[in-house]
Amino acid sequence: MLMQSEHTSPQADDFDPEAGRASPWRLVWRKFRKHKLAVAGAIVMLFAYFVVAFAEILAPGSPSAVDERHTYAPPQLVQVDLSWDNGVQLYVNGFRTERDPETFEQIHTIDPRQRVPITFFARGDSYHMWGLIPWDRHLIGSADPAQKVYFLGTDRAGRDVFSRIIHGARVSLSIGLIGVAVSFVLGLFFGGISGYYSGVPDTIIQRIIEFLMAIPTLPLWLALSAAVPSDWGPLMRYFAITTILSVIGWTGLARVVRGRFLSLREEDFVVAARLDGCGRGRIIFRHMVPSMSSHVIASLTMAVPGMILAETALSFLGLGLQSPAVSWGVLLQEAQNIRAVETAPWLLIPGVAVLVTVLAMNFVGDGLRDSADPYKQ
Repeated sequence: MLMQSEHTSPQADDFDPEAGRASPWRLVWRKFRKHKLAVAGAIVMLFAYFVVAFAEILAPGSPSAVDERHTYAPPQLVQVDLSWDNGVQLYVNGFRTERDPETFEQIHTIDPRQRVPITFFARGDSYHMWGLIPWDRHLIGSADPAQKVYFLGTDRAGRDVFSRIIHGARVSLSIGLIGVAVSFVLGLFFGGISGYYSGVPDTIIQRIIEFLMAIPTLPLWLALSAAVPSDWGPLMRYFAITTILSVIGWTGLARVVRGRFLSLREEDFVVAARLDGCGRGRIIFRHMVPSMSSHVIASLTMAVPGMILAETALSFLGLGLQSPAVSWGVLLQEAQNIRAVETAPWLLIPGVAVLVTVLAMNFVGDGLRDSADPYKQ
């Protein structure tokens, strides 16, 4: 009786029959899934942009609503009350207000004897969803519209910090995407010309890039921000800041694109396309750009956090967006005063939002960069 050998070679065990016929993007995705931090970062990014899309309904109130009775009010933590009669009830404790006998400032402390019930899809400040649909429902809020709840406290004007962080995410995260989109067009255009044609165009473009990169970033921000008229509204300043960040941010991507074009233009498939009579535009956009798209996407993903930090720094220094516009940098202006931070340390929470978002985007960028070559083990 013949015995079948159970021994198999290591090559047979490691062979994946789907790898030979999978598309490059599928191979990138399969390798990206193995990067645990990148996957976690992608989940955080998706959640952040979900908040951006539905900021009005997710925020408990209006970011500009002022409550002079509760300036620098501490955060109200959500608590759960379980009982046989009423089931599960959510509530927060109310405030007890006292006045400092020396400074006459109002001091708010949490009063455990007061309970403010909260509910989902509570009625509150009215708004227009995406600027189109009028509504007054919020995902979570006080069951009594006359009573306000402040999950992350208030600032010096009594404005809800939690609502302002959610609405500030819309500006800070979108300005990164728009700025990177403009930088992508500029970097791909000038980097492609520099790498493909070489010679005199390469020399001129590289000298311009070196000149822009040699200028210190902060003085350049100061000069470009000073050129923005002070009487412009928040929307105009938003586009001005986006333009400023795009003008500064395209040089790094242009260098990456140039290096890839220099290495790709001598590849066999590019030479074959040129000998086949393909035009320069077809060679660039149909052959060279798709072959480096994964590297460009990785570079763009790494550039978005830089745009967010740049907008936050500009607004924090008073050179970017200003109130009544709401962004994370504008919110952190409240934390410039040491005494205000000592009185209300929750004013630093927007910085936590910046830190978590930037870390998540960096993790995604690292994962994409490692997955850009799916055939590399």
